[in-house]
Amino acid sequence: MNFDISGAAIYLRIPTGIPVLGDFVITETMVVSWLVMILITGFCIWLTRDLRVENISKRQAVAEMLVEQATNLVRNNTGGTKFDYLIPFVAALFTTSAVSNLISLTGLRSPTADLSVEAAWAVVVFVMITANKIKASGLLGYMKGFTTPIPVMTPFNILSEIATPISMACRHFGNILSGVVINGLLYAALAVASSALLGWLPGTLGEILGSIPILDVGIPAILSVYFDWFSGLMQAFIFSMLTIMYIANAAEG
Repeated sequence: MNFDISGAAIYLRIPTGIPVLGDFVITETMVVSWLVMILITGFCIWLTRDLRVENISKRQAVAEMLVEQATNLVRNNTGGTKFDYLIPFVAALFTTSAVSNLISLTGLRSPTADLSVEAAWAVVVFVMITANKIKASGLLGYMKGFTTPIPVMTPFNILSEIATPISMACRHFGNILSGVVINGLLYAALAVASSALLGWLPGTLGEILGSIPILDVGIPAILSVYFDWFSGLMQAFIFSMLTIMYIANAAEG
């Protein structure tokens, strides 16, 4: 049974000639990520075409419902309209994460199975958290916060600050990658089981039927309900919720 979990495939490698930068590579993660962004952008353009004040279309009704859900998610977890500026960001973050997770249902590799994707999201969130802390307490107040409750705790407070984006990225990445690996192992194991079950038939019939992974049909769908649908949407929701809570707490000082 051959099963490769080495990571995203590399489609193109372009030497930069700069040792520090290394080669410029186009990976499966990058290609699928662009596909996700194109799908989301196209869907948003389609939803927002021909907007009206009265006699709205079903398409516009869906668009307004999605905006309302995003607004309620942010306001219900921040206690008001103070953080309404987060609504577009959180909506984009949740949608990108959810579509990236669910795209594995089409047979493509989820971009979120690559740690670099979640790491980039976490860095953006971390910058927003830090900016809100500085805005709330000032630069000196932010720096002084590392020395509380006593100066000797400074190294631990710095580690705690750094741990925020790391934990956010690794939590999301670990859950998605585990689903990819488990589903892949299941498909490979069922292919071997199909060969063992039907390969014993004599002659050409056994060779043909033994090469067809019959058991791969239907059985993996049971695990897909959890790993692709439930876990994928849940991880998108958790990442968005953590983003809201961290930024709101940082702004409150």
